[in-house]
Amino acid sequence: MSDTSLDTLEQSLRLSFADKGLLTLALTHSSYLNENSDSQLECNERLEFLGDAVLGMAIAAELYTRFPQHQEGALTSLRSNIVQGETLARAARRLKLGKHLLMGAGEASSGGRERASNLAAAFEAIVGALFLDQGYEAANAFCIHALSDEIASASTTTRPQNAKSALQEFVQGRRLAAPSYRIIATDGKPHAPTFTAEALVDGAVMGTGSGRSKSLAEREAAKAALAALTERG
Repeated sequence: MSDTSLDTLEQSLRLSFADKGLLTLALTHSSYLNENSDSQLECNERLEFLGDAVLGMAIAAELYTRFPQHQEGALTSLRSNIVQGETLARAARRLKLGKHLLMGAGEASSGGRERASNLAAAFEAIVGALFLDQGYEAANAFCIHALSDEIASASTTTRPQNAKSALQEFVQGRRLAAPSYRIIATDGKPHAPTFTAEALVDGAVMGTGSGRSKSLAEREAAKAALAALTERG
């Protein structure tokens, strides 16, 4: 990537990297390496991993401060809405990241520069690169500024949710498979049974709950799963 292109991107991002190589790395899609095997670059997937963690922390702290009236479940739902792939892709489009991505010709010709997954990954990778280049405070400031519209509208677009809906949004925000449920036990008398359910995420049991109906048991299992996943981070 040319220095001119990097300079243009930095101006639009309102950033200045000390290590320009980190910015180039954040914009390098795996398809570029597939078609340029002699390249000394690596793809942005490791930076995406780091940026995801930094972004989650930045948004969580901002929501905690901005919405003191919200409890854990509501804050989790808000954060999931903000850090989900489509939201990050929208922010990336505002920043015009697509045109600066290094990618293979095949990926580019199939619409890769506008593909939501590529844009969201690049956004998170830039957060990770900025964290390495300038530290958490700079990365935090970028996250809050770049997603300011989504954060500002969060309280007006979020509605009360039951635990199953909150869990669904949480896993979507982390690009995991949709949760599933199964009833594993039925106890008590026939006219007043108690059901026990498990909530599974990516095939793993993440929570267990009981209730006087199958739906209530599933909600309790979802609540337990959401708590476990939130604690995990």
